[in-house]
Amino acid sequence: MKDWWQATFPQGRQSLVITDANGYPTQIAYGEKGIGRPLILLHGMGSWSYNWRYSIAPLSKYFRVICFDAKGFGFSEKPSSRREHNGHQIIEFERIIRALCDEPVVIVAESLGALVALALAEKNPELIKQLVIVNAPIFTERLPHWAMWMLAQIPLEIVQTVDSLRLAYFFAPLVREIMAIERRAVLFDPSILTQEDVYWITYPFIELPGTLVKVAEDLQIAAREIEHCQTNKPNMLTQIQNNLSAIECPTLILWGEQDSWFPASHGEKLHQRLPNSQLKILPNCCHDASTGAYKVLNAAIIKFLQDYK
Repeated sequence: MKDWWQATFPQGRQSLVITDANGYPTQIAYGEKGIGRPLILLHGMGSWSYNWRYSIAPLSKYFRVICFDAKGFGFSEKPSSRREHNGHQIIEFERIIRALCDEPVVIVAESLGALVALALAEKNPELIKQLVIVNAPIFTERLPHWAMWMLAQIPLEIVQTVDSLRLAYFFAPLVREIMAIERRAVLFDPSILTQEDVYWITYPFIELPGTLVKVAEDLQIAAREIEHCQTNKPNMLTQIQNNLSAIECPTLILWGEQDSWFPASHGEKLHQRLPNSQLKILPNCCHDASTGAYKVLNAAIIKFLQDYK
């Protein structure tokens, strides 16, 4: 099967080295296409740049589209000898923007990526020109999926052992089948997920050791944040919620009408708290909007950004 990066970006997969939140050099995989204002696409938990496969070409007609894999995800480095701290994604996202762009950027972010983007907009507003938020877990009260909950409960040492034994590689057909079932569950029309999609979605888990460990680690951080939020202990989730009114950049909120992970009412609540925001509910759309409603999503993004040139 042809290399997705080479087929998607003029220069294929490129590599950027940043200093991560722990102070270590870390390789980040990214691709870019188009010219003009920089627009960065940020994926969600357990995903990678491939999730934006239907948006890269359409948006690159108007913008310099940059698509990267967050540390630990996709083709980016997966440091296994050090533990992550809460909020590391925000610090590393900031450093990626500063390394690749010399002007304020447009950010289009989905799911966990959208939460990271909101936090960055509060912390470093000078970096962001416009913001597009898609199905953000900003008001969630639990991890939305049973597999996420399970991974968050298993000691990382056990996950590390499973990963190091390459069990996902040896049981690749089963892994692909299970993940295909789960990915179809967050699509309004499950039939649109092709076998090629399944191959690339599961590729990092099967072929790139360390992926499962880093996903589990970030899920454990997320579970701890949600627990602390519910018990009124200090946590970053509450901090982000409390500072939403400080985000001044024009923001478009896109939300799947049938999102069973984070209901559309969360999008309405977010819209009420963001002073310079617009809300568009995406019909016939569940949680995976970048795949399941890409035509409507891309059109809404382009219109919004053209209105704020």
